[in-house]
Amino acid sequence: MADKNNVLYVGIDLGTSRSAVSTANNQRHVIESYVGWPTDMVARKVLKKEVVIGKEAVDNRTMVDLHRPLERGLIKEGSEKDLTAVREILRHLLHLSGADGDREVRAVVGVPARAMQINKQQLRNTLIGEVDGLMIVSEPFAVAYGLEALMHSLIIDSGAGTTDFCIMLGRMPTEDDQRTLTNAGDSIDANLFSLLAERHPQAQITEFMVRQWKEEHGFVGNEQKPVRVTVPMRGRPQEIDITAELKSASESIVDPIVETMRDLLPHVEPEFQEKVRNNVILSGGTSQLPGLRKKIQDGLEELGGGKVQTVKDPIFAGSDGCLAIALDAADEDWDRLSSQDT
Repeated sequence: MADKNNVLYVGIDLGTSRSAVSTANNQRHVIESYVGWPTDMVARKVLKKEVVIGKEAVDNRTMVDLHRPLERGLIKEGSEKDLTAVREILRHLLHLSGADGDREVRAVVGVPARAMQINKQQLRNTLIGEVDGLMIVSEPFAVAYGLEALMHSLIIDSGAGTTDFCIMLGRMPTEDDQRTLTNAGDSIDANLFSLLAERHPQAQITEFMVRQWKEEHGFVGNEQKPVRVTVPMRGRPQEIDITAELKSASESIVDPIVETMRDLLPHVEPEFQEKVRNNVILSGGTSQLPGLRKKIQDGLEELGGGKVQTVKDPIFAGSDGCLAIALDAADEDWDRLSSQDT
C-alpha cells in the first residue's frame, strides 16, 4: 500500500467552459478551459510566453491560436492541437494544486455521465507522465459522492457542454442509471446568438458577448428587470433590449431536462420513487440560472411532486466530489500510469 503522506490526491472537474481542481492540501482553483498559442513573432514578443491558458488566453484571443478543446464535455475529435490543449489545461491545474514532482500524484477526473470509452482512453493518454494514478468517473456521480447523497437521490449536473443525470441507489451507478444531454449552457448561447442575429442583423455580436450576457442576466420563468446591452451597429455603439431573447434561450433547456428526469424516475423500484423525487439535486454552472430550479421542480408534479435543491457551491461541487473519491479509494482501485504506457 502507498504511504498516503507521500501522495498528493487531486480531484479535477474537466469542464467544457471552466475546469476546477480540489486537492488534499487545501488548494482549490478554477480556470476557463481555453488554451492559446501566439500566432506570430509579434504575438510572442508581446506575450513573452509560448502558451497562455484560461482567462489570459481569452483576453488575448486576437493574437493567439485559441482552442477550447472540450466540446459537449468531450475532447474534440481529429485535432492533435486540441489534445495538446487538454494536456496543457490538466498540467496547469496540477501545477496550481502544488504537484511538484516530489510526491506521487493520484487524480480522479470527472467526465460526462456516458462519455464514450474512446474519449476516456484519450484522456488517460493525455495524463501519462503527469500523474501516477488515475480514476475517471462520471461528473454527477462525483457530485453525489462529495455530498454523500449516495442513497435515493437524482443528480442533475448542468454545465456548459452537457447536462448529466445520475440516479444513486446506494451502489455504483450503471449505464441505465445515467443520461447525458447536450442541452446546456452552450446550447443556450447558440440559441441566444441566433435569436439576436435574426432580430438585429446589423449588430456585431460574438460568442463571448452572448455567454457573458447569459451568465450575468440569464433567467427562467417570470421576467426580471429589462436586460439592455450595448453593441456596435456598423461601428456605432447602440443599446438594445435582449430580455425576450434571453428568456427564450434560457428556457430552451427546461423541457429536455424535465423529459429526461421523467424518463429516468420510473426505472427506480416503485417503493423508492417518492424518496428519489424528493431528493433531486441540481449542480453545475448552468444550475445558477434564476428560476431553473423551480421549473424543474414543477416538472415533477406530473409524477406526484417532489423537491429539487441546488448545491451551495456549483463551481467546486464536481472537483470536491472527485477529491472525496480519491481520498476514499483503496490502493487497488487506481489505474497506475507510467511514461512507458501506450
